[in-house]
Amino acid sequence: PWDRSATNGVRCIKYIETSARQDALTAEIELPFRDFMAEPRVSEETFALYLNQYRYDPAPLNAEVEDTREEEFYIREKITFDAAYGGERMMAYLFLPKNAEPPYQTVVYFPGSGSIHTRSSENLAPGRRDFITKSGRAFLWPIYKSTYERGDGLVSDYPDETNYWKEHVIMWGKDFRRSVDYLETRDDIDAERLAFMGVSWGAAMGPIMMAIEPRLKAGVVVVAGLNFQKALPEVDEIHYLHRVDIPVLMLNGKYDFFFPYETSQLPYFELMATPDEHKRLVVHEAGHSFPRTEAVKETLGWLDRYLGPVR
Repeated sequence: PWDRSATNGVRCIKYIETSARQDALTAEIELPFRDFMAEPRVSEETFALYLNQYRYDPAPLNAEVEDTREEEFYIREKITFDAAYGGERMMAYLFLPKNAEPPYQTVVYFPGSGSIHTRSSENLAPGRRDFITKSGRAFLWPIYKSTYERGDGLVSDYPDETNYWKEHVIMWGKDFRRSVDYLETRDDIDAERLAFMGVSWGAAMGPIMMAIEPRLKAGVVVVAGLNFQKALPEVDEIHYLHRVDIPVLMLNGKYDFFFPYETSQLPYFELMATPDEHKRLVVHEAGHSFPRTEAVKETLGWLDRYLGPVR
């Protein structure tokens, strides 16, 4: 409160008769905290039970390409197929590069929390991730439960210890795996060269997605960290992080207010089972962001290394 640096400036308050209750204004706000490095690891037998939550019986996808749009650097396909639960249909957008020959390496995306609060995917585009298609790779953006048109009342990406949150994590995991199932059906996709990319909320969910899907060859997580809010143990990110062993690149801001460097980012990086020579943490003088130019260079170098150069 006494920091008067240029970033924070001066903060003032003036009480007036119509102010809200002053005790509420001055009350201390307690933030959740966890010492991840000290938390116990579950046994392999217990974790096998956790993994079983994401299993589903093989079933036809009944996939349809409902819309195709041609843009300058890619062709966007809107695809629908059967979800793995509830008789639901789900969507995914596949962005195919125009400057490379199939079969394409593919990056499967998990977005930030803005997707929870947006109700239409009509104009969905890769945005800051457009360098993936420009590099000659395909980019798959599944529409996960609770996002865009599939909104269902979930209002926050913060974990909690309810069955409601647990059930959503399981649905997101099944959506991710079902999307990979779809990629395997296409002749223009190289299903042996798939990578995960998650940003913010998607990066926080990364340990679960990367641990439950053995078909991934590499991962990239941007502004990543572990949430201090607890979930039920069977869907708590930390237990999955211990089982992530694929090559992972982390791109983070040192002053991230969601995922502090020492207490959230470093445990994420250090607790991964990936051998040291196959994981990399790049930290910039930034907050909950990472410079685009460096992100392009680091990400494409990582994908070239672990998926191979684009033909």
